[in-house]
Amino acid sequence: MTTELSIYQVDAFTDAVFGGNPAAVVPLRDWLPDVLLQKIAAENNLSETAFLVPERDVYHLRWFTPKIEVDLCGHATLASAQVVFEMLHPGRRNVTFLTRRAGPLTVNLTGDRLTMDFPARPAERVAAPTGLAAALGAEPAEVWAAGKLMVVFETEGAVKALEPDFRKVAALDCLGVIATAPGNDGIDFVSRYFAPHAGIDEDPVTGSAHCVLVPYWSRRLGKTRLDARQISARGGRLWCEDRGERVSLAGRAVLYLEGRIFVPSHHGDV
Repeated sequence: MTTELSIYQVDAFTDAVFGGNPAAVVPLRDWLPDVLLQKIAAENNLSETAFLVPERDVYHLRWFTPKIEVDLCGHATLASAQVVFEMLHPGRRNVTFLTRRAGPLTVNLTGDRLTMDFPARPAERVAAPTGLAAALGAEPAEVWAAGKLMVVFETEGAVKALEPDFRKVAALDCLGVIATAPGNDGIDFVSRYFAPHAGIDEDPVTGSAHCVLVPYWSRRLGKTRLDARQISARGGRLWCEDRGERVSLAGRAVLYLEGRIFVPSHHGDV
């Protein structure tokens, strides 16, 4: 016997399909066993699968990569809000997600932009760990840490040119590596994000990384409103604001897929 679930795939931080970062969103009535949630995420094989469980007018939200559950994810939160606004509650323009480790996260829809309220995660400057330059294939100008490592380069071109050794990146003692530099053509800063420890060699667009990036670039540039671009192969655009202990991260999202998945009804089968 199987249970039928709805599934949506949304491209986040883009205004066109095949751009931004794809996330799967699976609404549930009640939580399934964690082992089954992880198997669904592995089967989807996207950087994140989000699971939603309603409680009155809010939703409980969890995020899984193909390998692990994570404590904060931006693009899958944006995708989840898009599903709520477009598919589950058409006409609704705000939603609160309750999360296990990141607290309540609100998302508001204004025009075609979804704005997320996320915790800021300011970094501290640190010495470069052994093996960092070898893992990235280049020597950064600065290294900062906030769980994730943030490595700062002098030019956008230097970030674009990185060809990391992902096996060596995975061996570093950190929760992923953010590479960043000043942007061009009206963009305040650019970034890339590498997270092979979580089963994602390079994440296309990463909201949680911008919780680290925004406080740094706000201080460095002396401004609170920042335009950002993640320069992965798919690429993505974010409009950001430093609000002290919180950051606002805004972007667009596009529904790519709507379907059904079939999972074992007897959870002992997983």
